[in-house]
Amino acid sequence: QVQLVESGGGLVQPGGSLRLSCAASGFIFGDHAMSWYRQGPGKERELVARISPSGVMRNYSDSVKGRFTISRDNTKNTLFLQMNSLKPEDTAVYYCNAITNYNTGSALYAWGQGTQVTVSS
Repeated sequence: QVQLVESGGGLVQPGGSLRLSCAASGFIFGDHAMSWYRQGPGKERELVARISPSGVMRNYSDSVKGRFTISRDNTKNTLFLQMNSLKPEDTAVYYCNAITNYNTGSALYAWGQGTQVTVSS
């Protein structure tokens, strides 16, 4: 069965950095575009970053562009999100998922538990 296990979240001060990881299993990781979503308090889940199966193409939401970097290691079935220059508005639960295609960014599988990122002084 498909499993998506996010980790690496925590409490960080504004301007700080975190690196999130997503361990994926139960599907052919290297054949799928992958994505990071987040859901802040009182907000809908939003797509923040996506990456093509090979990792060559990457795309980010305007709110995180220039600060976050999505990457993947297909030999380890792991997705990463490097988050720099964090802002309080980045506070959210972060989720990973495969997406149906790179351009559309529609989540393919059931959501995991996510990892909490809290940016606060």
